[in-house]
Order: sequence, then structure tokens, then C-alpha cells
Amino acid sequence: MSRVFTWDGSFELLSDETMLEGLERQGYEVEYQCRSGYCGSCRTTLLDGEVEYITEPLAYVNPGEILPCCCRPAPEARVDVEVIGSYKKRQPEVTEDIEQYFEKLF
Repeated sequence: MSRVFTWDGSFELLSDETMLEGLERQGYEVEYQCRSGYCGSCRTTLLDGEVEYITEPLAYVNPGEILPCCCRPAPEARVDVEVIGSYKKRQPEVTEDIEQYFEKLF
């Protein structure tokens, strides 16, 4: 089985899932466009571990980056993503400062 680790925890991928599909299923926010490795929109930092590509990406991938739309952990990988809304929970003082700043502007 393939295991994905993030800032918010970890989960197992289903046997037929790409990393992007698993991240979405678990409530993570990852940008994407093509879901096939062509555009590079889902480019994510690989913090630790290794991945195997189901299909070789056509978009350029820098060292330390992956395209979760077309890869799976081999067997484990830690990526730099957070659950949707977790930043606000994790950094309330920063969020409040930003909200106060915008209130002052308008």
C-alpha cells in the first residue's frame, strides 16, 4: 500500500488512485488543470520519500517537486499540502491580522 504524509496527518491511497485523487478525497486543496502531467499546475513539494509516476509527466519537474496528478508514493511520501481551511486553524493570529488589515482598507 502507498501512504501519503502531509502537515495535517497521513492516509493510505486506494489501489487505483493517483496521489492527487487521494489528496482530494481526504479534503486537501491542490491546484490542477489537466490531471495528466501536461500542465504542471499541481506541482507540489516533496518533503520526504519517493514517488513513482504512473505516466511520465510532460511538464518540467524540478528536483524536490512532484506532479501528484500522475504519481503514487513508493511506498511513502511526505508532501507540502494542507487540508482546506487548516491554515486558518493553525495560524489564527496571522489570519486575524490579515482580516483586520482588509477591514481598515474598506
